[in-house]
Amino acid sequence: MKKILKPLAAAAMTIVMCACLCACGGEAESAEGDNTLVYGSSDYTAINPALFEHGEINLLLFAGLTAHDENNSIVPALAEKWDFNESTNTYEFTLREGLTFHDGEPLTSEDVKFTIEAIMNPDNGSENASNFEDVVSVEAPDKLHVNIKLKAPNVAMLDYLTIGVLPKHLLEGQDMTTSDFNQNPVGAGPYKLVSWDMGQSITMEKFEGYYRGTPKIDKVVFKIVEDTDARALQLESGELNFAQITPKSEEKFKDREGFKVYEMNTSDYRGIMYNFNNKLWQDNPELPAALSYAVDRQAIIDAVLLGHGQVAYSPLQAGDYCNENIEKYEYNPDKAVELIEAAGWKKNDEGIYEKNGKPLSFTINCTQGDQVRIDMAKICAQNFNDIGLKVSVDSPAETDWAGQEAFLIGWGSPFDPDDHTYKVFGTDKGANYSAYSNEEVDSLLQEARETENTDKRKELYGRFQEVLADDPAYTFIAYVDAIYAGSDNITGITEDTVLGHHGVGIFHNIEKWEIK
Repeated sequence: MKKILKPLAAAAMTIVMCACLCACGGEAESAEGDNTLVYGSSDYTAINPALFEHGEINLLLFAGLTAHDENNSIVPALAEKWDFNESTNTYEFTLREGLTFHDGEPLTSEDVKFTIEAIMNPDNGSENASNFEDVVSVEAPDKLHVNIKLKAPNVAMLDYLTIGVLPKHLLEGQDMTTSDFNQNPVGAGPYKLVSWDMGQSITMEKFEGYYRGTPKIDKVVFKIVEDTDARALQLESGELNFAQITPKSEEKFKDREGFKVYEMNTSDYRGIMYNFNNKLWQDNPELPAALSYAVDRQAIIDAVLLGHGQVAYSPLQAGDYCNENIEKYEYNPDKAVELIEAAGWKKNDEGIYEKNGKPLSFTINCTQGDQVRIDMAKICAQNFNDIGLKVSVDSPAETDWAGQEAFLIGWGSPFDPDDHTYKVFGTDKGANYSAYSNEEVDSLLQEARETENTDKRKELYGRFQEVLADDPAYTFIAYVDAIYAGSDNITGITEDTVLGHHGVGIFHNIEKWEIK
């Protein structure tokens, strides 16, 4: 989950002026012209890659020193080449000549330096700060060269340098967390911001100065449609011509004239995040493991995902670093009851477990409009209630990360295993919204990011998964496939790309997409 996503259910059914109704054929025609992609998006309240990780929009508006290709391998981007000085642990990057931001100002090594230092500045509270903890210094000896010195090797650094470069000339001297830039972002990506109607739409047009060449689609509109069922309806009506949809909506578009469906593999998992700021989990550390036995994951995959997913047991399950020999918490409600009762919980007259006069009761929160998560949470709650708990599901308008009891979380990265582990499970790291803390986990993740030997890294991440399984931060539920539907005249989508959380990666080559 990302802090900048603000559910606005009321906005879900609004109609962006730049999209008009197409009653048949499934092809959205824009009032601006035919060459416009209208995408069904979640909402944003701020866009700034140095502060927030929300990759869908970032890939359109910003560009980094490096980029990921369709195989999620690192390729040159704003930097045309680089070297690594092993004796000093320093990356030496050479930028392409003639780079500019969307406002026409030159993009230089000073902008790269400014961006990384902004991420590292604790006053900015960046979600991505943990990714750059190993950076000792950033130097810009001239406009085309930037040197990034690390305190130790960090194998994931080239992945993290895909982060969008910010314009120093627009942000220097400002409080980045409150700057107007966050609602008027300027980058060097394939598209530049034209207008932002808060809660309604974000309109972008092609940037002719993009280093990979001018995009083929003239405009991209992110139409804010939080409710996943509403997206399917707007795809049918022609108000959208591309969107991620739920498995239950897929049948509306599969084999239907005028549409194409994309079933894409992901590293994106769902799980119940226990908030260890809460005394229920602080005082009863046995509960996350016990409750993990009570969840019927396959039933969730069958009923909610309609088979479009896999049972989850690890945050690294989808990649080469998966440790299959860990406790998977296979569905065993009797085992859950055994562990709960062994910890001193007893059923009261109403059949609800309690201890010291307090019932075993909590709420699982979900993001508004995300029907898949809501349905998953409801089945989990029913599983828990079946064995004697009192669990409910709620979808508050705002997420109180520190104050809630539990949350139906989503994470997962197809990139280096450091991504979405170090900052998610490390003590006090930028995306550790559960306040989870385990000293051995911290030590293993730190050593793994500084280890270049692949076999040694696999050993370290294997042990990390063992420790996390023994002391769970989450009850892992399922890896979810990403299902997209769109007009069949859209071309250029790389269907075999393994996507990340929230479909990150789908727009990696947006400049090559066409509407024919």
